[in-house]
Amino acid sequence: MITEETIYQLSLTRIPDIGSILTKQLIEYFGTASAIFKARKKELAAVEGIGEIRAAKIKKFTDHHLSEQELKKIAQHGLSILFITDQQYPQRLKNCADPPLILFFKGNRSLNTSRIISIIGSRNATDYGRMVTEQLIKTLQPYDVIIVSGLAHGIDAIAHRSALQHQLPTIGVMAHGFKTIYPHVHRSLAREMIDQGGLLTEFWFDALPDRHHFPQRNRIVAGISDATIVIETAIKGGSMITADLAFGYNRDVFAVPGRIYDHRSSGCLQLIAQNKATILTGPEQLVSALGWQEPKKKKNSQKKLFLECTPNEQIIVSILSTCEHMHVDELYLKSNLSSSAMASAILNLELQNIIIQLPGKRYQLS
Repeated sequence: MITEETIYQLSLTRIPDIGSILTKQLIEYFGTASAIFKARKKELAAVEGIGEIRAAKIKKFTDHHLSEQELKKIAQHGLSILFITDQQYPQRLKNCADPPLILFFKGNRSLNTSRIISIIGSRNATDYGRMVTEQLIKTLQPYDVIIVSGLAHGIDAIAHRSALQHQLPTIGVMAHGFKTIYPHVHRSLAREMIDQGGLLTEFWFDALPDRHHFPQRNRIVAGISDATIVIETAIKGGSMITADLAFGYNRDVFAVPGRIYDHRSSGCLQLIAQNKATILTGPEQLVSALGWQEPKKKKNSQKKLFLECTPNEQIIVSILSTCEHMHVDELYLKSNLSSSAMASAILNLELQNIIIQLPGKRYQLS
């Protein structure tokens, strides 16, 4: 359904010199896209980072008809629009510093499920890289995890196909719009993925796979998942950009070691040497590190827990009672506590054996 708000939401992505970070600040300040375009220039200029020049560009923007045309294409091709304030928007990505304002999605899986990992690597995968990727995904089959990658040649395609083979949902993040599939040889693969996962992009329908789109795509691959696994990559490979982004987002990064003289493993070895990635020696290690091996839970009643807890501790317990486990960053955002208050509450809960810390900076109720 085309509304004034959705038209304005798309238009926000077309204003010159205002990227996703500043636009996110505008949304947080004014609440809606409509309110931004209807605000006075003085009000816009008062927002940190906007100023008089950018405020003038917002007020001068008149190409809303292009957004309306885009919305008609989206409806015609059955795509979903995920605006950054929507509940369906991937919350892991939203919590990054530079999330896309809008995502276009076609598929049948939620982007907010409890287990999502990204698997990336060289476009020129070796037999070793193929074997590691396939074995990793085979081991992950019982854990109902979504496999994310970039739909490229090599490790990306191997990861997608292996996920399909083992009945795991898989999502391809594209560096272009839905008008085309790049590389073209992956068109049939992409169709299968829509039925068992989906395709995702931040680019308008007609956007081509230009070179500068790929680093933008990589931040989605890094930010949408709990962990990024690098199978094979050269030191200057695109996977290194994704791994650095994931590391900067405070996500778990794992790298598969390889032969020291094989350039397709040189990037993995460098990530490990620089302590940007944990060495991955087997699928079981990944499962353990992410806390997917569920310890036996004690049969403590919720009422008893609340009687023993302070108000801040009750907040933490209440949040953790809604899920199997949660990363400390997500817990911090949901609690609305200060960092010191949350740290104190978590420490006291651990000392009382009410919560336990899992590998990968995750917590769950005991």
